[in-house]
Amino acid sequence: MGRKVTVATCALNQWALDFEGNLQRILKSIEIAKRKGARYRLGPELEICGYGCWDHYYESDTLLHSLQVLAALLESPVTQDIICDVGMPVMHRNVRYNCRVIFLNRRVLLIRPKMALANEGNYRELRWFTPWSRSRQTEEYFLPRMIQDVTKQEVLTATLDLEDVRSYRAEISSRNLAASKVSPYPRVKVDFALSCHEDLLEPPSEPIEWKYHSPAEEISLGPACWLWDFLRRSRQAGFLLPLSGGVDSAATACLVYSMCHQVCEAVKHGNQEVLADVRTIVDQLSYTPQDPRDLCGRVLTTCYMASENSSQETCDRARELAQQIGSHHIGLHIDPAVKAVVDIFSLVTGKRPLFAVHGGSSRENLALQNVQARLRMVVAYLFAQLSLWARGARGGLLVLGSANVDESLLGYLTKYDCSSADINPIGGISKTDLKAFVQFCMERFQLPALQRILAAPATAELEPLTDGKVSQTDEEDMGMTYAELSIYGRLRKIAKAGPYSMFCRLLTMWKDVCPPRQVADRVRHFFSKYSMNRHKMTTLTPAYHAESYSPDDNRFDLRPFLYHTSWPWQFRCIEDAVLRLESRGCQDLDGVD
Repeated sequence: MGRKVTVATCALNQWALDFEGNLQRILKSIEIAKRKGARYRLGPELEICGYGCWDHYYESDTLLHSLQVLAALLESPVTQDIICDVGMPVMHRNVRYNCRVIFLNRRVLLIRPKMALANEGNYRELRWFTPWSRSRQTEEYFLPRMIQDVTKQEVLTATLDLEDVRSYRAEISSRNLAASKVSPYPRVKVDFALSCHEDLLEPPSEPIEWKYHSPAEEISLGPACWLWDFLRRSRQAGFLLPLSGGVDSAATACLVYSMCHQVCEAVKHGNQEVLADVRTIVDQLSYTPQDPRDLCGRVLTTCYMASENSSQETCDRARELAQQIGSHHIGLHIDPAVKAVVDIFSLVTGKRPLFAVHGGSSRENLALQNVQARLRMVVAYLFAQLSLWARGARGGLLVLGSANVDESLLGYLTKYDCSSADINPIGGISKTDLKAFVQFCMERFQLPALQRILAAPATAELEPLTDGKVSQTDEEDMGMTYAELSIYGRLRKIAKAGPYSMFCRLLTMWKDVCPPRQVADRVRHFFSKYSMNRHKMTTLTPAYHAESYSPDDNRFDLRPFLYHTSWPWQFRCIEDAVLRLESRGCQDLDGVD
């Protein structure tokens, strides 16, 4: 009896509907598994077509091409003499299942449908697949003709000592009693053994020691890898980032710099695929990245777009950070474009809008701010398309957005401004977490410019300066602090709290901070702003999903975008509770539920 088996599992970078690339990565993983002595290879879920096909799962083409890839795998000599377990969609009796297909030497042994489908958060498996409900039963499946005609990556392997498993199971009497009473699973008999008689000297694999990252480390790794994946797959030549000198755009710049560090490390350790991708992106076949600053200068263009309302401090902070990370930095002024747009309006209407500090109304003030913000988006895309052309280089750039999750939740952003971009790596991360990440980058990457950025108040700089100094701050505009906004966001999404429930929760959370009347006012202010601006989430730039408090309307946080913004019933319930508490002197908060 054989004692040990070597099995292989893998994490492949599959791409939805990239059947050719997915096939090659599967074959490569099987090659590596066999080379390491594995007799069983387990692949990722839905690896043949890619997990993220979404509504393409409805299409017969997806099923057809998945079967064609399976046929290619069955025919390949690479898959011989190893049990292969691949994931793909399968139609059985006109029902679509998420399946594991297990085969050996051109023979399909078993098709196992998934029984428990993921349907929470970003997952929608029940939309496309049906769970298999017949436990411990098998049915006959007639293989498609293309399969009948055939049937007449980074890999992790582990060697297991089966005697250890057998001994452990045999000594647990309760387990043995339970096992003797259950119905047996149907078995598929195969003339193939995972173990062999000459395995006594084969050392079993040691358990993997888990490494837990801090939240700041996770931000530096996950979104950075996401940026790299998007860049290499889009076949663009780099990124363009509007760099304002604030925390959010600085955090995005740090993510690109972290990406460059990881790329250089991968090349240093001999990763030829990463090296090939780098050379394709920078359009230099002999280039080998060694210095993250040098690579950052080739793939990242930063742009500070000043207006008459911009301060010298933010300009200096942006330039200093760009110098330290090595990005190609551009400084420009948008005032001529702003004046041209406002002149068009004045020519047509005969009226000229003014800022509030110059006697204008709130509508005029907001419109003049939005013109600046939206023109920055237009200028960003212009430079993304043509800045490399102007420098005599090939390709275009992806525009990076820098709107954090708190601003998106409250709607503290201009629709179609620089929050509108190709991708946004920080769109699922709160301001509080971003500050911790920037602090981490300042220490990890030795970027002293970040210290000044962290110390500065957050400001949009869209209103006129006062004596050359910033008079507008984000928190003053929002009517709440970022710390408060982070609490509202977590209660709304994670705790599933509506206006009244949030009020009740905050009564006890803030009982030593503010009275019930003030809590009620803050909750009403938040929900009024949130509902008034929810429509902005429908055009939100695709963002890296990082946290369960994300307000992403397109995938994760499905809500209406047109609300009754006065919330009359809910706010009346809050007011009634406040009056009850005030009438008895706020001595007992337990009566509010």
